[in-house]
Amino acid sequence: MLISETKQKDLEKKGYRFAGEKVHAANKICHWTRKSIVDEGTCYKEQFYGIKSHRCLQMSPSIPYCQHKCLFCWRDTEITKTSWDTDDYDDPKTIIEDCIKNQANLLCGFFGNEKANPKKLEECVKPNNAALSLAGEPLLYPEINQLIEEFHKQDFTTFLVSNGESPEKLKALQEHEPTQLYLSLDAPNKEVYKKVCKPQVNNGWEKLQESIDLLSTLDTRKVLRITSVKDLNMIHTEEYAKIIENSDIDYVEIKAYMFVGDSRNRLEWENMPKTIDIQQFAQDIADKTSFDIIDEVEKSRVLLLGDKKPGKYNN
Repeated sequence: MLISETKQKDLEKKGYRFAGEKVHAANKICHWTRKSIVDEGTCYKEQFYGIKSHRCLQMSPSIPYCQHKCLFCWRDTEITKTSWDTDDYDDPKTIIEDCIKNQANLLCGFFGNEKANPKKLEECVKPNNAALSLAGEPLLYPEINQLIEEFHKQDFTTFLVSNGESPEKLKALQEHEPTQLYLSLDAPNKEVYKKVCKPQVNNGWEKLQESIDLLSTLDTRKVLRITSVKDLNMIHTEEYAKIIENSDIDYVEIKAYMFVGDSRNRLEWENMPKTIDIQQFAQDIADKTSFDIIDEVEKSRVLLLGDKKPGKYNN
């Protein structure tokens, strides 16, 4: 078993539901999915990109695998391994089928909620966007290309978030590119990277730079995402700016670290930037690049940098 029974039960208590039989893929209902169903707000990605929060499937095919143990990660990083160490894994169709079933089961309580929006209630059990970002590094799943292909065959859009530590896998995505690709840029230089991301592999910073260089070979929407932690990585904006300017990207998301989940065991409340902190940090980076601040969701403390508003995905 890839995850111990104790850890599996712990994750299930936190809302995870595993797909397949090998205990490496799972999904979990996002806070904003629940909020959207009762018309109490939506994820910032709905405002930025048009992705409907109530139809978003938050999942990962590689829960126990990641090359980082980032200080700000709200997941349990103690379970992670750095590479896929078995040929025994579930196939993409099984993972997707089970995740969709899990989604319906996890949301069944809303059908007795008088506050639920009837139209959203009908649609929420039929997700059409897969956010491959729940936990772990999705590119480590051996059949990641086939998983993306299968999602697209089932009329999903796909938002994939990568830590950039698998440039060879990133290059192979040319065959089956996600609808939108995120690379996490959580440090302006190697020294800060080691301190904040806690890489568990050699040459992690160099691999990230290689992945950023490879973005020019991919024909999809590309976003660099900075999770901003006060007193840790909100420094050296000129170095962030240099990386951004030398990257073939469409947008930069600058988002505040939130003091939630397991990150509370590693960081302090004071490490969570205030709205003014994240606004100033984003503006400082924008001032040093050719990008402007083009959108903001203040309640989520996230700003979008680019040169034009993104087109909306039709969901």
